[in-house]
Amino acid sequence: MPPLITLFVACYNEAGNIEGTLDVIHAACAQTGITYEVVIIDDASSDGSPEIIRRYIENHPEMPIQLHINPKNMGLGDNFGEAAFLGTGTYFRLVCGDNVEPVETLVKVFREIGKADMILSYRPDDVEGKALSRKILSGFYTKLVNFISGYQLRYYNGLPIFKRRDVMRWNPNSHGFGFQADLVTRLLDRGANFVEIPVAGHERNDGKPKAINFRNFCSVGHSLLNILIRRLSKIVYGHA
Repeated sequence: MPPLITLFVACYNEAGNIEGTLDVIHAACAQTGITYEVVIIDDASSDGSPEIIRRYIENHPEMPIQLHINPKNMGLGDNFGEAAFLGTGTYFRLVCGDNVEPVETLVKVFREIGKADMILSYRPDDVEGKALSRKILSGFYTKLVNFISGYQLRYYNGLPIFKRRDVMRWNPNSHGFGFQADLVTRLLDRGANFVEIPVAGHERNDGKPKAINFRNFCSVGHSLLNILIRRLSKIVYGHA
């Protein structure tokens, strides 16, 4: 029988965080009792992350983990879609390899599985250690996506739980972090329902955040353009 959920772990130079991420997954799945599989895609790391992951797999034979290593960096959005095809679960979720989600967060979202087509999560603005500039940027991004799409969600980058078939069918053609807003709004355009839940989180323990860079800004612009085009299509043609 296929597992209930496929967990895609994105890894790019996360040597100091990837083991903690996998430990959190193991603990959360054990606590909830769900069946799962882990698909790790290492996006051409240069810090020895693949060796750490291989050693972890050897030391934890009870965990269903498959590791795929990209010969060159492909970007998070590309890997997100690829992992959906590599998995076999009914549901699908991204777990970033930077270990910023505590066990309690995964337990909370796992317990919502089956209640809607999408389980959307958001973190309150008082996340410990999060810079004020990032809070402002995050809030502005959410308001901008809401304005362009016509929806009123609390957050678009909260690592939703999707149906894996929806990810395979509608995965956006974008590379950076904007793909999540693109996919969520696309599914909303097609009548998908959702629940929103608040979750806890913390900043990464090792290394700097990778979300704010020129490449991701370009990807976000691409995603916003796609959302705008679909909104205009609904106005003109009655459907996206």
